[in-house]
Amino acid sequence: MNRCIKIVLIGSLMATSAVATAADEKKDSPWKTTAELGFISTTGNTETKTTTGKLDTVYEVEKWRHTGHLEGYGQQSKDTNTDEMVVSAERYEASGKSDYKFTERDYAYGLVKLIKDRFSGFEYENTLGLGYGRKVIKDPAMQLDLEIGPGARFYREDIADAESKNEATLRLSGNFWWAITENSKFLQELLTEIGEEFTASKSVTGLQANINKTLAMKFTYTVRHKTKVPVGTEKTDTEAAMTLVYNF
Repeated sequence: MNRCIKIVLIGSLMATSAVATAADEKKDSPWKTTAELGFISTTGNTETKTTTGKLDTVYEVEKWRHTGHLEGYGQQSKDTNTDEMVVSAERYEASGKSDYKFTERDYAYGLVKLIKDRFSGFEYENTLGLGYGRKVIKDPAMQLDLEIGPGARFYREDIADAESKNEATLRLSGNFWWAITENSKFLQELLTEIGEEFTASKSVTGLQANINKTLAMKFTYTVRHKTKVPVGTEKTDTEAAMTLVYNF
């Protein structure tokens, strides 16, 4: 399963890059694509290797905006008993979203999200959603999108003989960015999916500094929380990442 996900991620990255490169040759292209890559290796008292990668693509025309997101995160740590490097974290996520714009500020959306996180206590966690969104702030230097809508969650706990489950959810989302200066930007994403069995929340706080027109450095701090998890699993995960961002 993990191998298949990796192949999909690599294939999608190559395909999207090719499309974005071709589209970039046209003036005022509706395509916007960003790719992020980060790698951290530590030695000495602790030995770890961490890699993270993300790909975001947006295709926007007069009434429609389509977005795609792919990300992968992995970490290897040295086992003190065997002195070997073992996988201590591995997460993959793929999502697609389409917005239909009624006005410059109001829109309806539909989305699908697939998550595979080996150490979350869940074998998989997939969601579908529909709803309403509004650009509460729409300025050249600042923007805030708020969304609300019903959805459904499909998941299975990563334990023996676990059964697949599904439940209705209420999705609340906020996406904010602020261009602090011409070359720096503050970002904040908030997401809560309220379900019958548990509520899953995610917060991503970021700061991006442009190196030139196509390259930037980005620091993000991510917090993921679930109100109910399988036995032996923590309710809250945090992740700090420094990545190099390339804009197509």
